Order: sequence, then structure tokens, then C-alpha cells
Amino acid sequence: MKTHFKLSGLIAAAVLSVSTFVQAQTTITVASFPSFDEAVKLAKEPFEKQNPDIKIKLVSLSFNDHHNAMTTALATGSGIPDLMGLEIAYIGKFAESKGLEDLNQAPYNGKELATKLHGFGVAQGQDSNGAQIAMPADVSPGTLFYRKDIIDKAGVRPEQLVASWDSFIETGKVIKEKTGANLVAHASELFTVYIRSNLKDGEGLYFDKDGNSLLNTPRFKRAFELSVAARKAGIESDIGTWSNDWREAFKRESLAAQLDGAWLVFHFETWLNPEGKGNWRSIHPPGDSHFSKGGGFFAIPKKAKHKEAAWKFMKFMIDNVEQQRKVFSATGSYPALIEAMEDDEFRNQPVEFLGGQKARVLWHEATAKVPMIPTDKYDQTAAVIIGTALDDVLEDDVDIDKALAAADKKLKRRVRRR
Repeated sequence: MKTHFKLSGLIAAAVLSVSTFVQAQTTITVASFPSFDEAVKLAKEPFEKQNPDIKIKLVSLSFNDHHNAMTTALATGSGIPDLMGLEIAYIGKFAESKGLEDLNQAPYNGKELATKLHGFGVAQGQDSNGAQIAMPADVSPGTLFYRKDIIDKAGVRPEQLVASWDSFIETGKVIKEKTGANLVAHASELFTVYIRSNLKDGEGLYFDKDGNSLLNTPRFKRAFELSVAARKAGIESDIGTWSNDWREAFKRESLAAQLDGAWLVFHFETWLNPEGKGNWRSIHPPGDSHFSKGGGFFAIPKKAKHKEAAWKFMKFMIDNVEQQRKVFSATGSYPALIEAMEDDEFRNQPVEFLGGQKARVLWHEATAKVPMIPTDKYDQTAAVIIGTALDDVLEDDVDIDKALAAADKKLKRRVRRR
């Protein structure tokens, strides 16, 4: 009986121990979207192995559905995750909600982590008051992808493409004449890149440091002029990116270049233009322009239930060379962590899809030159207004000066700061 009693006691103790462990486990919900959710998928197993008391539950929706769901969650307080992924275009909007933690404050003290990351990515995750509402997990140095075989056929050199923006357009005319291929999907691409290029650190995209509109300034006028020049030169396909027509244009080899973030090579390789393997190359954009196009961030809602665990997982994904490189290799998303690309051997690995070009070296150079542009809560409003104005100019031949003046006036009316 004594032996039976001791055995029963041991079993009971073991059951209690397991029960206590299970009860002590924390499950954090991470909300994200493809392909940014790969960072979570790749980190889940090694993180849980290191932290057996924390489990990761990933909820992934399509890009638009995810950001709409997060907007609703912050507004209603229902369905709030512990950690949410955000695309850069939504940072300003979510900052306005005041529903995200300032990661610079205790207990996060994120300034230490921020010093290890690319400065322009850190700046993009801040609100107008300098609060770090989101941390970059990946950044997006801009580049010009071009079809080497097509420009070779046209008898032009890549250096001619990028000597200046005017040279880009003139070279595009030669390519079109010799091969029939266009240089841009849509003329507005020149505008999109130009307004983001070579700004001074701290200079806003649409607003100055005092919140005043910058729409009616020489930078925007020049950007409009370049788009108009591209259209008049006949070097655009007049199609939208991320459309079926875009994919078909690459497949038919009727589109010879694309200005975008370095991450686009992943999409080229997997679905956008796998047929072009070996023919694409990357080069710094025209006029030695340096810009950021895209970027993925993680944020912790103020009403999250497991903030400490969420921060721990966020740091595991960001402040981790191995994890950052895994995501880069799997998705093409350039690491936010500077150290991840500091190793010469890793950085010098040839990119097979780009004909063996050591493009990582090029993108590494670009990250050092991308300006730190602060985010404004009204950036999306400004983007819509100026986009409509550009459409008026391109489609209806509205005078550029009049279009910019009208856009500036409309933005000032829509944005009433207090």
C-alpha cells in the first residue's frame, strides 16, 4: 500500500506539473498578410523552441482585408492581435488612430533596437511626434530593373538609361524604336520615384516639418513634367502595376524595365516573369536617385493582451541575423537589420535570376543613401489628392501649374491641423 501510495503521489505531482506548465503558456496572436507573413512562419518554430512558454498563432489575410481588419480592430477594440504587421503606406493612418504602443517607451525601450536598423526604415515607423509606433522588419531600397537582352538589341548601354531622368526618357525612345518595347508600365512611375528621391533627412514627402503642404513646389512640378514627358515620348505601356496586363507585358517582352523596390526580384522569379530568368539586371535609378519603395513593419496595439511576449517575438524576428537572412532568401525582402548584410560572403552571393549579378552589393550601397523621411498622418490623403491631379494632367491635358495649385488648395482645405 505504501508503494502504491508513493506511486500515486508521483503521478499526481507529474500531472500537476504538466498542468501548471500548460496554464503558464502564453499564446500570442500575430496578424499579418502575404508575403510579409513569411517572417512569422519562418520564426515560429525556432522561437517556440527557445521559448516553450510562448506559442505563436498566425492569422493571415489578403493585403487589403488585413489592413481593413486592423483598422476596424483598433477603432472598435474587438479582434485586436498582440502583434500586427503593417505595410508602410498604412503607417500614417494607423499613427492617427493613437491605438499603437510607442516602442521607444518602457518596457520596450526600442531605441536600442532602432540603432541596429536602417535609419530610413526607423523614421518611417514614427508618427509626427517621434513616437516609434512600428519597427521595420524589412526595408526597400529602390532600384531600376532592366532587360539586358532588350537594351542590347537596341544598341544602348545601361549607363545611358540612368545618366539622368532626361537621358532615361531619350534612351527609352531609342529602345522603343529599335525593339518595340516600352520602358515603363505607366508614366506616373517617374512621378512616384522622383518625389521620393534624394530628399534631405527629416524632410517630409508631402508636408514640411510644420505640417504645411509641399504639393505646389518645384519638386512636384518636376515630377509632373517627367511623367508628361514619358507619355509624350511614347515609352509607356499605359497599364497598371499588379495587373494581368502588367504580367502579360513582361511575358511578351514588351516592357523592358521597372522602377521599384529590390524585393520585386522575388516576384519576377516566382510569378511575374519567371520566363525572363537570366535576362534581368539591376542598376541604381536615373540621376543617382535613391528612394524607398515599400517596407514591412510590426506594431503592438495598446489593447494587446500579451505585450511582453509580443515584443519578445518581434525582436526575435528583427534583431536576429539568421532570421533576417532567412526571410530575405525566401521572399526577397531586404533586411532592416544592418548586420544581416554586413557579411561580405553573404552580400556577394550572385543572384541567379539576375544572370548571376551581385545585386545585393548594389542594394546595400543604396540603403546608405535613402533619405530618412518622416511619416505624416495625412500622407494618404495627400497621395490621393496629388494622384488625382496627375491623372488630370496626363488624361485631360490640364496645365501642370493649375493642377498643382488646385491640389495644394484642396489638401489645405482637407487637412485642418490643431
